[in-house]
Amino acid sequence: MDAQGRGRADNIDPADQWVLNPNTGEYELRLTPSAPQSGVPRPRRGSGASAGARARTAPGRDREAPGTTGVPGPRRRRPEPPEPVPGRRRGRTKPKKSKAKKILLWTGGTMAFLLVAVSAAGYAYLKHLEGNVNTTDIGSSGKNGFSKDDAFNILIIGTDKRTGKGNEGYGDKNSVGHADTNILLHVSKDRTNATAMSIPRDLIVNVPNCKGTKRSDGTYDTIKGTENVRFNTSLGQAGRNPGCTMDTVKAVTGITVDHFMMADFNAVKTLTSAVGGVNVCLAKDVNDPDSHLKLSKGKHTIEGEQALAFVRTRHSFGNQGDLDRIKVQQQFMGSLMRKMSSSDTLTSPRKLIKLAEAATKALTVDTGIGNVSTLKDIALELKKVPPKNITFTTVPVIDNPAEKVHATVVVNPTTSQAVFDAIKNDVSFTAVKQKEKKEKAAVAARLKGSRSAASEIRVDIYNGGAAAGSAQETLNWLQNDEGVLKSSQLGNADETLSKTTLEYSPDQADQARKLADLMGLSASAMKPGTSEKNSQGLPAIVLTLGKDFKGAGVPMSTPTKAPDVDKSTADKTVCAS
Repeated sequence: MDAQGRGRADNIDPADQWVLNPNTGEYELRLTPSAPQSGVPRPRRGSGASAGARARTAPGRDREAPGTTGVPGPRRRRPEPPEPVPGRRRGRTKPKKSKAKKILLWTGGTMAFLLVAVSAAGYAYLKHLEGNVNTTDIGSSGKNGFSKDDAFNILIIGTDKRTGKGNEGYGDKNSVGHADTNILLHVSKDRTNATAMSIPRDLIVNVPNCKGTKRSDGTYDTIKGTENVRFNTSLGQAGRNPGCTMDTVKAVTGITVDHFMMADFNAVKTLTSAVGGVNVCLAKDVNDPDSHLKLSKGKHTIEGEQALAFVRTRHSFGNQGDLDRIKVQQQFMGSLMRKMSSSDTLTSPRKLIKLAEAATKALTVDTGIGNVSTLKDIALELKKVPPKNITFTTVPVIDNPAEKVHATVVVNPTTSQAVFDAIKNDVSFTAVKQKEKKEKAAVAARLKGSRSAASEIRVDIYNGGAAAGSAQETLNWLQNDEGVLKSSQLGNADETLSKTTLEYSPDQADQARKLADLMGLSASAMKPGTSEKNSQGLPAIVLTLGKDFKGAGVPMSTPTKAPDVDKSTADKTVCAS
């Protein structure tokens, strides 16, 4: 009634008061403010009255007059001139509502009803998708929640469990669901790059003790670990859940996994069908009776059962082993990423709905990300990474020396640690933007310059997340082994740090560079501009030991360049051979 009343008073068509907001893509009701009462001045912008009004709005949203937010205000109609009456002077008369205007009045009310209905339907659909997602409680193995401002690591697990229609015929139909395909996806903090590192199912590892079923009192069963077993037994075997697989990844690589996403055979079939098929390329004809893959040489678009056969085949490429199958799976994943982010998919509501249904039904995730809005946030953050900077690689391995017939592999002790450190320290395996290169060069410059003698260094040491006793251990080492006699140990820091820091003022740069050399610290650990007074009132460097501290005398340098590895990127099509 108020909207219509104002419409008549201000000579504004009520239907025109529903205006499309180009910023949100939704229709909004825009009312012209009523004229102020006589004798009462309207508050000016910035006055106490208007500021108070703004303060009462929702956080982050200011009330603004129509036209100040890029949304057009309601249109004014030209008044219709009244018909002249013979013998009388022309005066103002109230125009009669035409049939068209009555329709517009009804349209305004109907639009409001439809907007409410659409909003309710959207909420109901989100709740429907929420019901599709399966979650698993893995206790403290992962993070509780997701941050858009941090780097993140997600373990993508493909199980060999033969659940779902038509999957019983793929052999080993009684499998408990082992970790058959495993990809550790690291997305950088600045979203300029990502690394997808495959972990071979036949990698020999030590599976640590892990948490099993949650008891009614909130505690968990403990599943005993096993040594020298295949990586794929970290899931399913002895009742192990994906949290056990995440713990195994950390034991092998030193990389903490934040979350997991697990899918079975049906996921490949439904996701590829939802996007209308995935493009693949073969360098030769393939006819594999085990996986049921039969394709000719050249390019193909595959989906459903054919797509599943493509990622399962082990006898069609390379030396017919799991490592060559991993390369084919990486090529397939790159193609699927390109198809999911293509304009053909993103501009098709039908495909997007099918993809949302397929993805939510296909996935099992940890409770930390077990809702649709969080999964959407993860997808949007991953979409920021350019495909050319998404690197596919594999854990560096060598044949298992304990076997005569090399059916399994072990981590390459020579080359693997550099790969793990690059991922752990958020270092890209592809070229990043020039801006980031310049920033890294500026940081590296902190280590350039003169060094003072160790005896001149004044430093206060705090424990900011390292193991108990680390500050005292470092003090003893610096004083007894390195000659840093002007050092003090001041207990725990005010906050917990993931990485060790070295804070200093500009006139202490030569001392800081020398201490960084002794500690094996990288330039990124150095924080110029601050220091504190020691017990004698003299300026002292502040060394805070973070969670990355490995022990006194153990270097903590962070790599600035990733090692050369066998890799591919998501933007390129490679013909499987």
